[in-house]
Amino acid sequence: MDTTVSANVRDELHIAARIERLPYSPWHVRMRIILGVATFFDAFDALTIAYIVPSLLGEWHFSPAQIGPLFSIGYAGQAIGALAFGWLAERFGRVRMAMFTVLIFAIMSVVCANAQNYDQLFWARFVQGIGLGGEVPLAAAYINEIAKAKGRGRFFLYYEAVFPAGLLAVALLAAWVVPTFGWRWMFYIGAVPALIVIAMRQWCPESPRWLASRGRRADAEASMAEIEAAVSGNGARPLPPVPDLPLQPPPIDRPGIGELFRGMYLQRTIVVSLLWICAYMVTYGLIVWLPTIYRTVYGLSVQDSINYSLLQQIMSMIAFLIAASVIDATGRKKMFAFCFIVGALPLFVLWYLKGGTADSVRYLAAASMLFVSICSGALYLYVPELYPTRIRALGTAWSTFWLRMASIAGPLIVGWILPVGGTAGVFLFVGLVSLVGGVVCLLFAEETSGKVLEEISP
Repeated sequence: MDTTVSANVRDELHIAARIERLPYSPWHVRMRIILGVATFFDAFDALTIAYIVPSLLGEWHFSPAQIGPLFSIGYAGQAIGALAFGWLAERFGRVRMAMFTVLIFAIMSVVCANAQNYDQLFWARFVQGIGLGGEVPLAAAYINEIAKAKGRGRFFLYYEAVFPAGLLAVALLAAWVVPTFGWRWMFYIGAVPALIVIAMRQWCPESPRWLASRGRRADAEASMAEIEAAVSGNGARPLPPVPDLPLQPPPIDRPGIGELFRGMYLQRTIVVSLLWICAYMVTYGLIVWLPTIYRTVYGLSVQDSINYSLLQQIMSMIAFLIAASVIDATGRKKMFAFCFIVGALPLFVLWYLKGGTADSVRYLAAASMLFVSICSGALYLYVPELYPTRIRALGTAWSTFWLRMASIAGPLIVGWILPVGGTAGVFLFVGLVSLVGGVVCLLFAEETSGKVLEEISP
């Protein structure tokens, strides 16, 4: 066993014990807010395209066959960004790389706003996606690494609730901004998080767990001391004693990306990759296409198409608040399985109704999203728990790579099914995918609730 690696893990276990003693405090809330604002605009920018396409169809007159690729190219960039920045974050740190990702998607939002034709917007969305794909897994790894085991699910999901809030915000703003000021202003608004980089640089200490895992003992101690001082009010509030965690450093022969595909981590990697695929093929297959389906299939106006889509985002927001309050009690595995399976039922009803009416789609699709969106957000809590600090960002990035691939495939598959099978075929497809996610959870997922990260993933 590499003695340097072993020493690093022992340092990390000491840091973990010090994190476990910290009560949740205003400092933790501040970290959630700073990273949450970045994640909010990640969601905002990722879905903006869905709400401007009905307007672009009239302005640029491109063919319906070009809609799916325009939706999907951003997710192709996100897939590349997830892998690239996951790898970089293991070498250069969570906070530094997160700042780069925020700058990329904020700057490219301005470039998208100034696109003059389909091709320019297409490639600008690709580059923007690189930043979008990198930010969320890095933020998820960081938030998990500063949270203690007790209440980690609730703590994390209150942060992750900003993602459906971003989806809701883009729907609400699009309903007003697009008809009033034009579609370009949606991208200008998406550039706001460039300012968040200043706050991240000033107030977000680097993850002490990551610093310890890289052998940077002095930096880890300094970062941990900064956090302890902030939580204690510079000593005004005494902290509990450091607990004795009954954990031992594991033998690690070859630390690195290969660990994702060896031993206990191989099954975890396969399972969470499948869960991401199921969650986001349903989520993006629906929320990206429904405004256009309302417009082209049910004959609604651009304004009504956007308004009808609002209910899905409202339901997603409600779902996150409910999930945050119960996920530590129910556990991850039971909640995921329940939400995937119950979320499939309204979609099967729409298939049985052969698509139904615009109103039946509006309410039943929203009911499905109430459950499936819990999975699509809470997986950002679950996945970082399944990997050790030395590969946490990389493991999260690898599995979310499949999220991005599903985000590409979902809109494309819906675009292929719609002309052949109609809306009934679309709802049957996404319903079956959601059901598969539930079965995978029941058979293969592991429970992580209430456990120290180093206990789950040695």
